[in-house]
Amino acid sequence: MTATTAAANRAFPLHPFSTNPLRSRADVVDAVASLLDRLAQGSSPLYSMAKVGSTGTCFGETAAQIEGYARPLWALAPLLAGGSKYASTERFVKGLVTGTDPESPELWGLMEDSDQRMVEACPIGYTLAIAHKYFWEPLTEKEKKNVETWLGSVNDKDMPDTNWLWFRVFANLGLAKNGAILSQSRLDADIKQLNSFYRGDGWSNDGPEGYRQMDYYYSSVAIQYLQLLYSKLAADTDPVQAEEYRNRARMYALDFVHYFDPAGRAITFGRSLTYRWAMVAFWGAVVFADVELLAPLTWGVVKGIWLRNLRWWSTQHDIFQSNGMLSIGYSYPNTYLAENYNSPGSPYWCMLSFANLAMPASHPFWTAKEEPHPFANTSIAKPLPHPRHIDIRSGGRSFLLSSGQACHYPIKATQAKYGKFAYSAAFAYSVPTGSYSLEQYVPESSLAFSDDVGEMWKMRRAVEDSRIEEYDGSSVLVSSMTSWKDVVVETYLIPPAQGSENWHLRAHRITSGRDLKTAEGGFAIHGCRESDGRPFTGFDESQMEGFSHDQGQAFAMSRSGVVGISELKSPGRKGGILFADANSNLVESRSVVPTLYQYLGAGQTEWFVTAVFALPSTVDGWEEIWEAKWDQKPSVPDWLLEKIDQR
Repeated sequence: MTATTAAANRAFPLHPFSTNPLRSRADVVDAVASLLDRLAQGSSPLYSMAKVGSTGTCFGETAAQIEGYARPLWALAPLLAGGSKYASTERFVKGLVTGTDPESPELWGLMEDSDQRMVEACPIGYTLAIAHKYFWEPLTEKEKKNVETWLGSVNDKDMPDTNWLWFRVFANLGLAKNGAILSQSRLDADIKQLNSFYRGDGWSNDGPEGYRQMDYYYSSVAIQYLQLLYSKLAADTDPVQAEEYRNRARMYALDFVHYFDPAGRAITFGRSLTYRWAMVAFWGAVVFADVELLAPLTWGVVKGIWLRNLRWWSTQHDIFQSNGMLSIGYSYPNTYLAENYNSPGSPYWCMLSFANLAMPASHPFWTAKEEPHPFANTSIAKPLPHPRHIDIRSGGRSFLLSSGQACHYPIKATQAKYGKFAYSAAFAYSVPTGSYSLEQYVPESSLAFSDDVGEMWKMRRAVEDSRIEEYDGSSVLVSSMTSWKDVVVETYLIPPAQGSENWHLRAHRITSGRDLKTAEGGFAIHGCRESDGRPFTGFDESQMEGFSHDQGQAFAMSRSGVVGISELKSPGRKGGILFADANSNLVESRSVVPTLYQYLGAGQTEWFVTAVFALPSTVDGWEEIWEAKWDQKPSVPDWLLEKIDQR
């Protein structure tokens, strides 16, 4: 059997989402219906819960199955509010009634401190606010009182001082929109605290001062997204704040556009990427709030970014389980990337991307002609001081350089989700699969150290400081970290230079008080032959695939494009190919990483100047131009040479 035949073979038929053209509003309605339909088989007898799978979380099974019920409401509510129909709406209405009924065997239970039920109160409150015709008006007075009591139980409980505060805001908004009893003082206090997270230029942190966390949770999963929804729902009662949130969105959108490439892919960064196309929910919320953005972000541009992302996900055929429900994972089922709080129902947070369905087919978003990415053919290196990113469009790829973000509480693979030097749309990041050998740690876009002959490895998780500095008119991301008390690394991340558009530079000044093995990886790439599916064994020029490495450099080529790495200064580094543990990469279940290796002795100070290459297969004619692009290695900037000379 050839690799192509094996890849085409399936354990179960394609999901309807995977064959949906996703071009029109009607297509999107059909896509939502296909996602909702498959959940019916997991519904509890009285419909208040849905069992999506069997893996566990840090919270109980009841809360996990409440996720399976509540999260799909993010799509169902706007679908109904926009005038479309869903045949099984009554199933969800009955679920709300039985879940909040104290006499029901399927009672959800009132909320307690820091309860996962608080999270699900948000889509329920949102649903009551915009789809009350279906979810509130048909209820009896007793049923309405039960819903009021359940949502109101959030108001006297402690909750994390993060984006979670928005969930309580929306519980109260849902009550307010239906004349039910709410806590206006709690709502006002939460809005005030959430505003204290604001850092400027449209950007907020996911929490108060003391750390920096500005990932997709900020943009599309919670803060920026819910600000936009609030700006619409509270336009009459809180007009000043509503307009402030709309203005923040206008500023933020000019930065966020660079997190998506012209093919529709989002740059993979941060936690909870099992929420998948929730990454574009911000753009759906812009439509819901009817916010006209600043040039060049026309309705056609917004439509293109949003639809291309959905269409890319429709090509990721393995995101579904055999029962048609979403799996935990990214491009395929994968719990290595999952957080401790990701239940089988968690992926349905992706449904909040469909807020734009609340707007009728006559809205300019739906009537606009889909436009290409406005920066598809532009070279960009945009410094973003708040998230400590430099967003880059160069050489046919979209990626970012990163230093300075970290999750302030323990999550799985945190060093991979926030600590890498670069994050790409075309070449997704990788997570560790274990804690023994470099193949399990996977130093993709990372510099790894071992002081025990290679059994345990350390990679950057957090930095002691980070800043954007200017050198010769170019923005450079500077940071330092201490892997051990006697190992200090200062890093300079340098965007591509003219003439070397497919390369970026990482310069590291390493001072070590102990013997160390070092390994630094480029981007990860698919690592198997197309002819027979076997792992690469070398470079096959006739098939344009495989890998090659020698002193100081390495590259790998496959259906995804070409990635590579090269040392420009230190003569002691050796090139090699790391065969990463299976299922470590978010997109490619079998991947390789071009890697540089060097031993450092105790008492040494050494400079590494690493050039990193990437050319995605989405670039026209990439097979013909890759070698010329590879040969266009960058030179070491004069300002950096001066620093190196100073040691």
